[in-house]
Amino acid sequence: MLTPLSPSKRPAPRRRSRLLRGTLCLLALAGTALGTAPAAGAADASRAATGAVSWRADLSHPGSDDVNVRWSAGALRVRDRSLSPASLGHDRGYASAVLESHHVSRPVNRVAVDLDAAVPGGTSVVVDVRGRAADGAWTEWRQATAGAPAELPGLVDDVQARLTLWTAEDGTTPAVEELTLSADDGGTAAARPLAAASAFSARVFATREGLVGGTTANGHVIRSNDHFVALPSRRALSPNGSGQYSVQVCGPARCETAPVWDVGPWNTHDDYWNPSTQREQWRDLARGVPEAQAAYQNGYNGGRDEFGRQVANPAGIDLADGTFYNIGLSNNGWVTVTYLWTDGGGDTKSFPTWGTDVSIRQQATTTSTRVATLPGPTTVRVRCQVHGQLVNYNGYSNDAWSYLPDHGGYISNIFIDVPDAWLPGVPTC
Repeated sequence: MLTPLSPSKRPAPRRRSRLLRGTLCLLALAGTALGTAPAAGAADASRAATGAVSWRADLSHPGSDDVNVRWSAGALRVRDRSLSPASLGHDRGYASAVLESHHVSRPVNRVAVDLDAAVPGGTSVVVDVRGRAADGAWTEWRQATAGAPAELPGLVDDVQARLTLWTAEDGTTPAVEELTLSADDGGTAAARPLAAASAFSARVFATREGLVGGTTANGHVIRSNDHFVALPSRRALSPNGSGQYSVQVCGPARCETAPVWDVGPWNTHDDYWNPSTQREQWRDLARGVPEAQAAYQNGYNGGRDEFGRQVANPAGIDLADGTFYNIGLSNNGWVTVTYLWTDGGGDTKSFPTWGTDVSIRQQATTTSTRVATLPGPTTVRVRCQVHGQLVNYNGYSNDAWSYLPDHGGYISNIFIDVPDAWLPGVPTC
C-alpha cells in the first residue's frame, strides 16, 4: 500500500510538483513545511561580525521523532528513567530529541553549540548536528561540544540538531534549559558543496538482534518479523519511521533494503563505513573493518569493545528478525552491506523521496513484482528513467518511473521529491 506522509511530516511544498500531464493544482500541495523556516519560538537568525548565523532551538514542544523526553519546569528531561535501548542493555535511562530543522540564509558547513543545562554526576547530554543540501540529502550526524564545532562534509542549506540524554544509575536526569546554535562556512576556501561518491560496500559479520518488545535507539518498539538494522554508531541513526539512513544487505538468498533504526552491535562510536580520517574512533583500522571484527580476529584493543567487554563475535551489523530470515540467514553469518546514504556518484544521481511503504517494482508498472519497499522518506540513487504505466495517486498523475540500481527495480516518479515529473539530468533507460 502506498500512503502519503502526514501533513506535519511532508517535505516543503516547493518540492511537490508531480503532474506529467494536465494542470498543476497548487492547493493539492498543502502541508506543513519541514526545514524551510526556523522552529516555532526560535530566535530570529542574525549575522555576527564573523558571518555566523545564530538561532535558539525550541525545546518546549517534543515531537513525534523524539524518544522518552518531557518538558517540565523550564527544561527538557528524561521522561521514563527505566527506558533504555534494548540492544545496549544499560541500566541508565535514555531519551532523544530530534529538533526542528532550521533553514540558514546561506550555505554553511560548521556548526557550534552553546548548551545551558544541568548535568549532575553520572548523567550526560550529547548534541549532534547534521545538514541537508539543496538536493534534499542529509549528511551524517556529527557531535558538537563547547569549543569544538561540528564539521559537516560539505555545504548545507538546513541544519538540524539532536539531543541525547542519559540519566545516572540512580535515575537522576539531566535538564536542558536552552540550546543556541551558530553556523558558518568555516571561513576557508575548503568549504565546498557535498561531493558525489559511489556508495560504499563492505563484507561484514551479521547477527540477529531479536529483542522483540524492546525499544530501539530511535524509539521503535521491536515487533516479530521486523525489518530494520542496527549499526554501531549514532551517526547514521534514522528518526523513527524513516529510511533517511538505509542499507542494502545481501545474504545467501536475496538482498533487502532496510532502515537503520538501532545502535550496535558491541560499539556505539564505530562508523567503520567512513574513511579512516573521518572515523569517530579506531582511525588506525581500515575502512570497512568494524572494531569488533578486528578485536575478535586480531586481538585489537585487547580483544575488547569500547565498553571493555570481551568481544565474542566479529559482528558489524545487527539484523531484525524479518530482515535476517528474508535474506536467507538461519545462523549468524557474513553478508554484503551497502551504506546507501554514502551514495551519489558514478552513473547515478541522488534524489530524496517522500511517502511511506512505497513499493519498488521489477518493471515500470504497479502489477509487476515488488522487489523492495521504502518504509519512509530516504535518499535513492537513480540511474535512468522510462515512460511506463500511468500512475494516479493522491491527486498526482505521472507515467515516469526511475530505475534504482541499489534496489534492482523501478519507483514511480510521483514519490521522487523534486518539482519535476521527468527528473532533470537523468537519462532515458
